[in-house]
Amino acid sequence: MDKSLQTYIFIGRSGCGKGTQAELLIAKLKEQGAISDQNPLLYIETGDKFRTFVSKTSHSSRLAKEVMNRSERQPDFLAVWMWSHILVESLMGDEQIIFDGTPRSLPEAQILDTAIKFYGRVKPAVIYLDVSNDWSTKRLVERGRDKVLDSNIAKRLAWFESDVLPAIKFYENNPDYNFVKVKGEQSIEEVQAEIMEKVGV
Repeated sequence: MDKSLQTYIFIGRSGCGKGTQAELLIAKLKEQGAISDQNPLLYIETGDKFRTFVSKTSHSSRLAKEVMNRSERQPDFLAVWMWSHILVESLMGDEQIIFDGTPRSLPEAQILDTAIKFYGRVKPAVIYLDVSNDWSTKRLVERGRDKVLDSNIAKRLAWFESDVLPAIKFYENNPDYNFVKVKGEQSIEEVQAEIMEKVGV
């Protein structure tokens, strides 16, 4: 595989700024010519895809909406389906890939690892935006996009501790990945600068 093709995985608590930093990275890669007609971008952001999915009328969509309304994590099989079918149907082999908010559990990380190896992606960068619960809570309240109650925010942050952290540990101790821990409680510009320095963009 062409080693100039990169894979970036953004991971962190809800409200940590994954989407913002992914957009800034995309802009930088375009500026440098790393994203082009020859090497397009495949951007996989599962949060929006879940929101679209639960707005549909299938039995699975209705059940997923109930899970979302309880501010619980979607089951692993559904999360894996959400991104795996995109890879199978859309990946042509010449793309830069960015995962935003995936994986959200150790089993999902392990399955994603099989996809990474299947597609021959070399040394993906895992960008962990490290912020505290208090920081995340403040950002989610300020965002107000989902109009979530404090109790729902607490649930979302609780399953980060129980489910997402084991996935982060999986990457942190895995020589097949370039694990990058970034201090998320900085300005957007400072976080961006730290990411760019550590991933070599």
